Amino acid sequence: MSHMHVHADSRADRRILALSLGLLLAFMVAEVVLGIVAKSLALLADAGHMLTDASALGLALFAAWAASLPARGRWTFGFARAEILAAQANGITLVVIGLLIVYSAIRRLVDPPEVEAGIVTVVAVAGIVVNIAVLALMARAQRQSLNVRGAYLHIATDLAAFVGTALAGILILATGWNRFDPIASLFVAGLMFGASITLLRESGRIFLEGAPSSAPPGEVGRAIARHEGVVETHDLHVWTVTDGFPALSAHVLVDPGADCHRIRLELEQMLEERFGLEHTTLQVEHVGTASGLEIRRTTA
Repeated sequence: MSHMHVHADSRADRRILALSLGLLLAFMVAEVVLGIVAKSLALLADAGHMLTDASALGLALFAAWAASLPARGRWTFGFARAEILAAQANGITLVVIGLLIVYSAIRRLVDPPEVEAGIVTVVAVAGIVVNIAVLALMARAQRQSLNVRGAYLHIATDLAAFVGTALAGILILATGWNRFDPIASLFVAGLMFGASITLLRESGRIFLEGAPSSAPPGEVGRAIARHEGVVETHDLHVWTVTDGFPALSAHVLVDPGADCHRIRLELEQMLEERFGLEHTTLQVEHVGTASGLEIRRTTA
């Protein structure tokens, strides 16, 4: 994928994030006004939940902009990992919100308050419509970025929250049993925890410079060592600069009569085609040119 195409996708993603943020903020303001008019604490609390979603989208939008800045000075990779920071922040936010929901749900199970089920149901249905519209917008984004996927998960869990709230409101209207509200909240909290685990696991792997799943170091090392003319490979490092940007560096020893330049080009092509490694740094030398190195063929 060319850099021009990547930048075009990034600009399109930022426009989608900005439009989605605008929709969420508009609904949140309307919900606050309605909550004040109706004197509904439940609606105001839900508006606070919407604020966290808007914050997540705002953070994702800022991170996407920062990631588009060119490399300069000490920042030789640019600010690409700003998106990973945003994804990790969104993952942590989902955990915190989920814990708060669990705490509130337990209190409401023990001592359920009276719920204005009619108002709650109407607003929840409106929230479902708004979140479906936002998800439809974000579905058009190139969700190759962990940052964009994190924002998408935030909105998806919010949609699930509104569905659960609407269902709980309908059941309360039908039965008068107010505990349906906290039960639905616990289900939503479970969805949030699941989404947060995905974000934190992926962002943590990138921060710890783990190899991407598409390029296991053992397989990569064996592929290099088995290439015609290669005697040994060592100092092999495979890591992820940011989501979708894997990198590799390695020291490769070849037969004394081999063409170092040709083998390097062949290895670069093989690594890109087989493992998706486009950013590679290979130090290729003839056996014997590096003093103190034991000559052996790497098999593992």
